[in-house]
Amino acid sequence: MHKCPTMLAVLAAAMFLIGGARESAEAHPHVWVTSKAEVVYEKSQIVAIQHHWTFDEFYTAMAIQGLDKNGDGIYSREELADLAKTNMDGLSEFDFFTFATLAKVKVEFAPPVDAWLEHKDGILTLHYRLPLKKPIPASTEGFSFAVYDPSFFIAFELAKGEAVTLAGAPAGCKVTAGVVEEPAESADNQTLTGAFSAQLGGSVFASGPTKAAVVTCAKS
Repeated sequence: MHKCPTMLAVLAAAMFLIGGARESAEAHPHVWVTSKAEVVYEKSQIVAIQHHWTFDEFYTAMAIQGLDKNGDGIYSREELADLAKTNMDGLSEFDFFTFATLAKVKVEFAPPVDAWLEHKDGILTLHYRLPLKKPIPASTEGFSFAVYDPSFFIAFELAKGEAVTLAGAPAGCKVTAGVVEEPAESADNQTLTGAFSAQLGGSVFASGPTKAAVVTCAKS
């Protein structure tokens, strides 16, 4: 079944992917997201990825319009709750742009939990946890993950410094950098990309190689 019309409707309703659109035909219609993440361990097993996504100023300005209900100039967690839910509903269509593998086999995630938006210093940050459907023992080799948009509409970049850290990991575990080979665009992604580009009067920005986080633990 062709999903693109549904995807477009979800994205338009969510304002998630069109937040970076500008009226100028010369502008690139995309959203910039700076990502940080923690690989969460419990009982010497990888159980979740905790995301922190900070949006660009233009998206933030558009997204928060009309959300300061009490007019105090502060966008509280409660005032941003509906927007957070809308964002998460839209992200579900795209696997939350989080792609993990274990020895080159796709790792499945459970539905996200504890999603909320923070507005600080004029910028929105989305926090949420993405649990693994099945925990992975820390000693298992070959776990890696990356955050990216295969259609290149959203430009994800890693935060400076420690963009990926380990939370509760056993001694001897560490994160190293890898590169994801970008998959060929599916027919749906090509149609989605073209539709948004035409609708918003610009061209879609294509990113370079996608950086992946590779997690390894020393054998005891």
